[in-house]
Amino acid sequence: MRALDLITKKRSGEFHTRAELGFLINGYVAGEIPEYQISAWLMAVFFQGMTPGETKDLTEIMIESGEVIELTGVKGPFVDKHSTGGVGDKVSLILAPMVAACGVPIPMMSGRSLGHTGGTLDKLESIPGYSTALSPERFREIIGRVGFAMTGQSKAIVPADRLLYALRDTTATVESVPLITGSILSKKFAEGSDALIFDVKTGPGAFMKTPEEARALATSLTATGKELGKKIVAVLTRMEEPLGTAVGNFLEVEETLSCLKPNSDAWKKVSKPDGSLGFKGPSAQLMEVTLRLGGWMLVAGEKSTTIDEGIERCVQALESGDALKRFEENVVLQGGDLEELYRRVGKWRAPVMVEVIAPSDGWIGSIDAYSVGMAGVYLGAGRSKNTDPVHPHVGIEVLHRVGNRVRKGNVLFRLWATREQEAKQAQSLLATCFTIATQEVPEVASMILEEIAAL
Repeated sequence: MRALDLITKKRSGEFHTRAELGFLINGYVAGEIPEYQISAWLMAVFFQGMTPGETKDLTEIMIESGEVIELTGVKGPFVDKHSTGGVGDKVSLILAPMVAACGVPIPMMSGRSLGHTGGTLDKLESIPGYSTALSPERFREIIGRVGFAMTGQSKAIVPADRLLYALRDTTATVESVPLITGSILSKKFAEGSDALIFDVKTGPGAFMKTPEEARALATSLTATGKELGKKIVAVLTRMEEPLGTAVGNFLEVEETLSCLKPNSDAWKKVSKPDGSLGFKGPSAQLMEVTLRLGGWMLVAGEKSTTIDEGIERCVQALESGDALKRFEENVVLQGGDLEELYRRVGKWRAPVMVEVIAPSDGWIGSIDAYSVGMAGVYLGAGRSKNTDPVHPHVGIEVLHRVGNRVRKGNVLFRLWATREQEAKQAQSLLATCFTIATQEVPEVASMILEEIAAL
């Protein structure tokens, strides 16, 4: 068996056997197949796709490439959440302590920035001293003590995904549905989850640009996960504009703390005209997504019988302060300096600050989340290649959202950079990422587009 022949086979649209996939993946992990050949194979998969059977085989082979975390001694069922990637997406940082406070244990294995989107690990590691490099024993211990733990992939856990993940980011093959499915599910199953809730984003700021693409990925995730014996829910959410008010690692930690704070000014629950629950405030859309996912996690974790009941329990965990308390306990248990974290809130910023100003009166008609995400990459909040450093104290503050009334001269974006060059590059991109309408923009629709469940 030769890698070249298998690249040719997939390029021609043919199907791989399990043995062929094992040869490619295990050979790459072992260093026997060079990166350039795997890059060519990834591109062939990107264009030709995989059958459901190939995707299932790929996922299992990736899981078997390393160790699987055992969570013995901690009572389950274990439920985790995964986002397919968005701009300003700090949902996991709010969601994990909130759901843990409701009694559902969460083993969360997360990734780093990918393309124009931020990474949960990069955000957490902007907290002074915080470590996501946990041994399986320490991972299990922290879950037992506070209800959740946040870790990254070690070389021993799903090494195939760790290597392929970085390579996909630099070979323009991120959006492949079977590759995304194998990547996500292999990590989540290796961490010991019994159920998975997916936030499948769609829109300009997502990897899945259209609802049809997002639905294809959601269907692949739920079908493959069910085949592998797990409870799966995929929630399709909108990603036209940035999620929340902050884009950048420490800035997003600050917004997380604001949302976790009882009686927060960042968001308030309100009753819609139809009697359903709604939200208002600068972080309202962020919390709409977070609470919907939280409701599903409580249903999958057998702590609630309905989504509405689960959402109400999550709101109670936030209002009581229990969610914030668990976040703070987790920071300490994972090596973070809680006092230093709070000392830096509102103060820790890169030295160069510039603003983007509204050129006219009107209403914000649109904000291109992709452009905002790329501006963040230029600042150093993300990576253009996997060896790029990430700067924790750079980022973008989004001061107005779609539908907001603005006046000429209002500040729309405030950004922080380490150097003038990056600041100007990001400022130039942000200056063209929005539109201003002359008539009032209708109220933004629900963030939740569709839900696919396999429970």
